[in-house]
Amino acid sequence: MSLHPTISSAKVEGTAVYDLAGDKLGAIDDLVIDKRTGHVRYAALEFGGFLGLGTDRYPLPWDMLKYDTSKDGYVVNLDRDLLTDAPRYAKDAVPAYTEDYGRSVYTHYGFNWQ
Repeated sequence: MSLHPTISSAKVEGTAVYDLAGDKLGAIDDLVIDKRTGHVRYAALEFGGFLGLGTDRYPLPWDMLKYDTSKDGYVVNLDRDLLTDAPRYAKDAVPAYTEDYGRSVYTHYGFNWQ
């Protein structure tokens, strides 16, 4: 167990995300928190583009991410091909995180909407 079970969102943003093979997919750009429960719903994965240009944000259900201390980053059981038609948005076009949007994100990754 970690000595520190909590972390500031400022420290999560920018943290690398890896697939199961250990390849870097991108980094966490933002966290989306449920206003009623206080739980993190999504981590927005910054993925694609070149040198930060043309990158999109892919909201991933928070429960997909598992912190790996040896990588100092998060690992997800995610094939890059699944990102091809995944819900995403440009940095300047943040969607309205409605119940329908949330359901589409969770369903895409095989999770039940809470």
